[in-house]
Amino acid sequence: MSATPVPLHPIRTAARDDAVLDALAAFAASEGLGPGDRLPTERVLADRLKVSRTTVREALTRWEGLGLVERRQGSGTYLKAPVSRDMLHLPLTLPSGSDLDSLMHTLEIRRGLEGEAAALCALRAGPREIALIRHKLEVMEKAFHERQGMSSDEDWDFHQAIFRASGNPLFEQIVAAMYELFHRFWEHPLGVHDFGHASFPFHRTLYERIAARDPEGARAEALKIIASVEADLRRGAARLDITGSR
Repeated sequence: MSATPVPLHPIRTAARDDAVLDALAAFAASEGLGPGDRLPTERVLADRLKVSRTTVREALTRWEGLGLVERRQGSGTYLKAPVSRDMLHLPLTLPSGSDLDSLMHTLEIRRGLEGEAAALCALRAGPREIALIRHKLEVMEKAFHERQGMSSDEDWDFHQAIFRASGNPLFEQIVAAMYELFHRFWEHPLGVHDFGHASFPFHRTLYERIAARDPEGARAEALKIIASVEADLRRGAARLDITGSR
């Protein structure tokens, strides 16, 4: 927490949604709020900023669309990525289909992001970050074995820890904005019910290369995960082609 938090003053401008987001970014920075922290309620924000709750809701909807916040029913609005007053909002137009081409386009993005983030993580992560990545790995492995491979949330947390430890906040922010897109890979795409099982062992070898401070080895293990995911996709597509041709 900062010793001198920035107060939330009433908004006096025509572009009120932009001003609300600017005020919220300044407030979050001054309070030291980061991913996982809860923002004040819409009612409190509207009262302190002297705008309608609709204006606050529309502003938060913009942040939600950018992957910066998550709204949890009955709980509140939580930050998913760091925010600041001088950040740029870059909207993404993403494919929403679950066909092979759309999934492969997403996988190509994942290949670039995850390979580079793993290499940087191996170079930059400190002992505390490496210990956290190991903890996330162990939680993921436990969930995988106990729930017959259903470990999507734990898998996501493991990769997020690597992105965060890369030392480049843009990795985490870009991936947070693509959360829904990436999660299509855990919804049995193309009818592959054991999807992702083949990539499971490479998560541990990825951690081992990071812990060994081996950037090229970490990159190689991350790319093995992507390669096994691609193989699953092509296996599912081939099965659908065979079924459709009968």
